[in-house]
Amino acid sequence: MIVLGFESSCDETGVALVCTERGLLAHTLHSQVAMHREYGGVVPELASRDHIRRIYPLTQQVLQQANLEQGDIDVVAYTAGPGLAGALLAGASFACSLAWSLGVPSMAIHHLEGHLLSPLMATPAPEFPFVALLVSGGHTQLMRVDGVAQYELLGETLDDAAGEAFDKTATLLGLGYPGGPALSRMAQQGDSHAYTLPRPMLRNPDLDFSFSGLKTAVLTKVRHLTAQGQTLSERQRADLAASTEAAIVDVLATKAIRALDQTGLTQLVVAGGVGANQRLRAHLQQAVHERSGKVFFPPIELCTDNGAMIAFAAAQRIVAGIPANQDSESSFTVRPRWELSDICV
Repeated sequence: MIVLGFESSCDETGVALVCTERGLLAHTLHSQVAMHREYGGVVPELASRDHIRRIYPLTQQVLQQANLEQGDIDVVAYTAGPGLAGALLAGASFACSLAWSLGVPSMAIHHLEGHLLSPLMATPAPEFPFVALLVSGGHTQLMRVDGVAQYELLGETLDDAAGEAFDKTATLLGLGYPGGPALSRMAQQGDSHAYTLPRPMLRNPDLDFSFSGLKTAVLTKVRHLTAQGQTLSERQRADLAASTEAAIVDVLATKAIRALDQTGLTQLVVAGGVGANQRLRAHLQQAVHERSGKVFFPPIELCTDNGAMIAFAAAQRIVAGIPANQDSESSFTVRPRWELSDICV
């Protein structure tokens, strides 16, 4: 079966084709970073309008890449939540209209399920069960994954997500938007031991996270360094970036290893945009290897939001015989707030 998938939960328009037998056939992505950079963050109304403008040309592009016609599509999948309401509606309305016109079913897919299953597209791929560290702009969670639609929440952030800590620190350092990648690049030039920053909840035996205290500590340090009307030097900015990145990575890695120890599992999967961070990858690879385990990451281009993970999640549900949230022929809905537990079997 051929699945056409759409992702439009925030500021990236992703379209992909996945075959249940052959895997990923084609995918393309348009990022709105350049448009939102002027405003220092995502403007929901602009994001929604841009999804509408981009989605049809991108659909034509992936069909051409895969050498397929619209009539070859068997299922149309789309992100129904969580995310920005207007952005979700842009993708859902196009997807459901296309499915209706083709006479094929549409499938509403949970955004986080797409991230959780995306490492299965890598080579080598993990096998169930595994622990998943989901780290993106708005989510930081540890999950036990026993199979498709079999997810158990082990721990999550109590306030800011790791991605938000990256972005907000980048703003404090004047690095612009998007902050996370910019901070990671600057951190490569800095000394991660230059400033002592807190590792919130690191010693707590549970698997929850907290990053708001780290953000506040960086703010306090910046104010101290600029108290006499001075501006941060390039060295100070690089050292603060490196120290912040090290603190975030230490917390994420420690909790992830603890999750492996508590569950008795040996496979760790890292998904979400922060999963592209090279320091995090290196730290986890070494720590998991020392425990004779294995760590898996999605391909770099599939770490951020993308249509491939949505089409793939739908395909995995089809293969497993697990129904997704199918819409009726005359209506559809999106869920800006949607708990992952709602889709578990």
